[in-house]
Amino acid sequence: MVSNDRFRELVAHCKEYGFVFPSSEIYDGLGAVYDYGHNGVELKNNIREYWWRSMVQMHENIVGIDAAIFMHPTVWKASGHVDAFQDPLIDNRDSKKRYRADTLVEDYLARLEEKAGKEIERARKRFGDRFNEHMFRQTNERLQQLEQQMNDVRRRLQEALETNDLEGLRRLIDDCGIADPESGTRNWTEVRQFNLMFATQLGAVSGESDTIYLRPETAQGIYVNFLNVQKTSRQKIPFGIAQVGKAFRNEIVARQFIFRMREFEQMEMQFFVRPGTETEWYETWKQRRMDWHRRLGFDPDAYRFKDHLKLAHYAKAACDIEFRFPFGFKELEGIHSRGDYDLGNHQKFSGKKLQYFDPDLGSSYVPYVVETSIGLDRMVLAVLSASYAEEQVPKADAEESSSRVVLRLPSVLAPVKVAVLPLVARDGLPEAARKIFDRLKMFCRCYYEEKDTIGRRYRRQDAIGTPFALTIDQQTLSDETVTLRYRDTLHQDRISVRGVEQIIQEKLDWRQWLA
Repeated sequence: MVSNDRFRELVAHCKEYGFVFPSSEIYDGLGAVYDYGHNGVELKNNIREYWWRSMVQMHENIVGIDAAIFMHPTVWKASGHVDAFQDPLIDNRDSKKRYRADTLVEDYLARLEEKAGKEIERARKRFGDRFNEHMFRQTNERLQQLEQQMNDVRRRLQEALETNDLEGLRRLIDDCGIADPESGTRNWTEVRQFNLMFATQLGAVSGESDTIYLRPETAQGIYVNFLNVQKTSRQKIPFGIAQVGKAFRNEIVARQFIFRMREFEQMEMQFFVRPGTETEWYETWKQRRMDWHRRLGFDPDAYRFKDHLKLAHYAKAACDIEFRFPFGFKELEGIHSRGDYDLGNHQKFSGKKLQYFDPDLGSSYVPYVVETSIGLDRMVLAVLSASYAEEQVPKADAEESSSRVVLRLPSVLAPVKVAVLPLVARDGLPEAARKIFDRLKMFCRCYYEEKDTIGRRYRRQDAIGTPFALTIDQQTLSDETVTLRYRDTLHQDRISVRGVEQIIQEKLDWRQWLA
């Protein structure tokens, strides 16, 4: 279910608690560019570490690189980006707003799917335990009409995208009666293509410099280094190369906060396989990546696979892992079977062999590639969306308010792991708390605070997702125990000061997330 109010609350929360700020805000900002605050950068770093540990540390046959953002311009000619990296653009003459034409149709399909879902839920409530969804789908006339309508729109969209039929795409928008979300009118321009790459100049003198591009993806840096990595790491196929890095796209419509930005960060892994085995590996990596997401413990129904209607110029097969954001199901990660398109083209354009000698076959070949690609910024937004909650709290914990806003972040991803809080800022409690803080900060990110009531401090830590809080009080001075408070349950344990480090380390152990 789409919830614009919830999304606005989440965006406001991110700014108020130091997760994400509009870039250059004192100059009224820059469209679709954001800065990560002190809590946001910690969350982002932790998600990056979770991906890197899972992808590289846990696989003997996957290694990492960090390729440069600037690359030889022929790289992008060989990859197809110069000629084919385009999106269909359409403008509304009344609002002057610009949209991706295919996205308008996909949003229309999402609304039809929501209508169908409401029909099913109404029937489920009406019939209770006797409800048979399969039978209902087969017999309900209204639902069958919606299904037929959706199938027809999907078919026409796929045909238009595959054949680059811009006029057909415009007719589909008209036939669906799609209106501009801003003006509510259907006064559209024609659909035209828009190249997404940022161009810049390499060289000191204007007119004498070469045109190069800010990379629109990190994958090509892996492909051109394929033999360098394979030979120096002594890897045998199948093996993978992983990379985390910035990419840049001149998006037609960069919107929905950090979901779609012009400067963003990707976590990609290219897995090189023997030709003929790519389908098996494609299915394997689909499941592995879904398992990685669900391991975080969020609602498993918030994730789903969606096959691409239109395959990219390089793809043999492709699907997305979609996540249920507050604004609906959208792409979070892509899994693509790229064949030998990339290595084959780089071999052709460079004149250098990019082949692997397979000792088992006794022959050389250009490997096929299965790619996993996830946007780190989208992953940040997904984690925040899944974690954000407003809830009532028991009276015992309601010193300041009967409700709280909490981020139920997995402990290893939380920006701050432990808050160290002296009950009052006197009577030797700050000194005792500082000793504990100095010990804990050696192995995890901690936060020390002594201002305000303990209830208000608890609420602030709940709002940034701190999983554990240690309260130091007068009893600490007499028996060397402290109160350990749990964010999610609000349960409190009295534990020994000497055992604090071991207990916290066990609760933050990466092994429980990587096993």
